[in-house]
Amino acid sequence: MADRIHYSSCPVCQQADLVAVFNVIDQLVSRESFTIMECRQCGCRLTQGAPDQQASSKYYQSTDYISHSNTSRGLINRIYQQVRKRTLQQKVKWVEKAIGTPGGRVLDVGSGTGAFVEALRKSGWQADGLEPDPSARKVAQADFGIALLDIEQLFQLPSASVDAITLWHVLEHVHDLNGYMQQFHRLLKPGGSLLIALPNYTSWDAQYFGKWWAAYDVPRHLYHFSPEAVRSLSNRNGFSLASVRPMWYDAFYIALLSHQHQQGSSRWLRSFLVGLNSNLKTMKQTDRGSSLVYVMRPN
Repeated sequence: MADRIHYSSCPVCQQADLVAVFNVIDQLVSRESFTIMECRQCGCRLTQGAPDQQASSKYYQSTDYISHSNTSRGLINRIYQQVRKRTLQQKVKWVEKAIGTPGGRVLDVGSGTGAFVEALRKSGWQADGLEPDPSARKVAQADFGIALLDIEQLFQLPSASVDAITLWHVLEHVHDLNGYMQQFHRLLKPGGSLLIALPNYTSWDAQYFGKWWAAYDVPRHLYHFSPEAVRSLSNRNGFSLASVRPMWYDAFYIALLSHQHQQGSSRWLRSFLVGLNSNLKTMKQTDRGSSLVYVMRPN
């Protein structure tokens, strides 16, 4: 189909060494099946047959897509909302630690409904957000009084104008992967930091669930990263990887969703045990985290 992406080489390392891993079903919108491919050179995985940028919007049109709707419908989403209140301040502290001083200008890319931008501003930061989805921007205006910018403004901002750029589970959605990374490099001030949160398909919980792991989230997730693939992406776009830290709550949330996809119910106790075991593995080896935050700095 003309509106589908068919990879013949890896967008991270450019090598034409792709192998099929398994097929994953879109659980949120279409029930279509997509093949996960893996690059045998850098380890990046790809969603073969994902929609191109013009055709992708319909795959986000669900009231259950919480980052765009801010919904509290259903027990899992209510828990997500409560956990988010706690993690927002944690993210603010991560930004402060990455920069080294309190205060400064932060650009949040893929802001969804604007909750993190609001948290930054309340903590004294100068913060702006970019969001491609018009409905999410409307929610940000209605819920927080925040006017998020359209994502195209990323390419209009002045060079060396921000202290930090954040992407919380966003880069896996971006069609122009290397183009965005190069823009981030241009926008950061000397000594600035890029913070990127990504699901980790090499985590213990990802291995446990296999093709049912909810963080594959096809076809909205175009790429599926391992720490090795992120290091390759960082180096190839002029960044050095400064640190990696786990997002502890994600293992529990993803386990709940994964059991829902696999068995039709959330299996609360079993999901808790899977998330706990994944986090215990991560305590011994950070690279096993269900989701990881990568802090990068321009070379």
